[in-house]
Amino acid sequence: MIEGQSITAISTEIKSQKLKSEDVVKFYFDKIKKYNKDLNAIVSLRDETEVISEAREKDQLIKNKHHTGLLYGLPLAIKDTVDVKGMPTSFGCMEYKNNFPAEDSIITERLKKQGAIIIGKTNTAELAYGSQTTNRLFGSTYNPYNTSKTAGGSSGGAAAAVSSGMLPLADGSDMMGSVRNPAAYCNLYGFRPTPGLISEKRVEPSNIECPLLSTLGGIAKTPDDLSLFLDSVAGRDSRDSFSFDLNAKFLETSMSEDEFKKIKIGWLGNLNNNYSFENGIIELCESSLNILMSNPFNISIEEVKTNLFSRDIWDIWITIRSKISYDDIKMMKDINLDDLCLAAKWEYDQGIKISDEEFVQKIDGINRYRSVVNQLFEKYDFLAMPSAQVFPFDANISFPKKIGSHSLSTYHKWMETTIIASLFELPTLSVPVGFNNSGLPMGMQIIGKKAYDLKVMSFGKKYESIFNHSNVKPDGFN
Repeated sequence: MIEGQSITAISTEIKSQKLKSEDVVKFYFDKIKKYNKDLNAIVSLRDETEVISEAREKDQLIKNKHHTGLLYGLPLAIKDTVDVKGMPTSFGCMEYKNNFPAEDSIITERLKKQGAIIIGKTNTAELAYGSQTTNRLFGSTYNPYNTSKTAGGSSGGAAAAVSSGMLPLADGSDMMGSVRNPAAYCNLYGFRPTPGLISEKRVEPSNIECPLLSTLGGIAKTPDDLSLFLDSVAGRDSRDSFSFDLNAKFLETSMSEDEFKKIKIGWLGNLNNNYSFENGIIELCESSLNILMSNPFNISIEEVKTNLFSRDIWDIWITIRSKISYDDIKMMKDINLDDLCLAAKWEYDQGIKISDEEFVQKIDGINRYRSVVNQLFEKYDFLAMPSAQVFPFDANISFPKKIGSHSLSTYHKWMETTIIASLFELPTLSVPVGFNNSGLPMGMQIIGKKAYDLKVMSFGKKYESIFNHSNVKPDGFN
């Protein structure tokens, strides 16, 4: 029986020969055939017969006592911004629809080494810009909780596929909430690790003081499933000078009841009225926090008043992001600037105007504010704030133009709530907080100190054991 089992349990049963990888692959392909036409989450799908043949080979290797990995025999699809040899990496862009990489990315290598079977790609926002998964090559991805709404982005294909049961778990990437936002929109856990924990072949930044804004991450129904994924892909690699190892495994790390009760959380809320939120978001987050504050948990949670979150932070963010984006777009082959999607064109047009001097000034600004962040973590174990500023919106809208009566000045201003973790390279887990009156999901960021990834995930495990959000599945799916 596969339905209802945790991914860890399925993996264990494959390796103990109680389950066949072939049967697991067929189970997920049946889900894909049933649901993907409504969600458009998985693209570039491999031939089912070919994948089943690979699964049978893995079953035979187990019989022959072949070494197995953490994800042995599990079918996975990779975000369509990450290289898989033999499959196109299109970025959702027409110009790259025939872009077949010569080799696997590091994360793909590691997933395969742990026994995963790569069956396809998950849909992305075009060139991964924006938190709405839509592009001109494959179209939009839809939310399993309401198929007229967006699944978020840019890793929306991954989130919709996991939430609907078409994939056991998924990778993603996150610069400005591209893992955290779709996880929140699909009632999932999404982890943005400290940059460097998941190695990648990256272009070295022109300024060594510049933070690594973007990182690979993961999306799953539970923190335990995320731990399985992270133990499969995390760790140092000589091809990534920023990569590092942790001193323990995610699967082996937990938080005792006594440790949990001693946790102190700083609630950032609307950041001293600096951020606008759609009605109901703050209330859902605070409802979850109130439960944690009450018996029998009695966690210490208090509202944070700080000078960290001025408009200066937003100016720093858009300057550095646009300059990095401009440099990235310049390096892209076969891209006509006139054909760029609107979000990428906006970043390019902003970035071309930014001088090296201004760029350095903004990096200096990050360093000034870093001491404020460090002071907060002297007082709190975690910071908490909503994962998005609006609920899932209509899938035919490129991005929200307003929050209530407050007009938004850019295509990504509604995701401003995610930039603190990104600017200061903080490990962050988006946890579900429930649904509004229309049945639309929302999430909350649990932000930890840099390189304290294990502690963040340990908290997430306790959180899920209390709330059991993974049990609330979308109607008509799963």
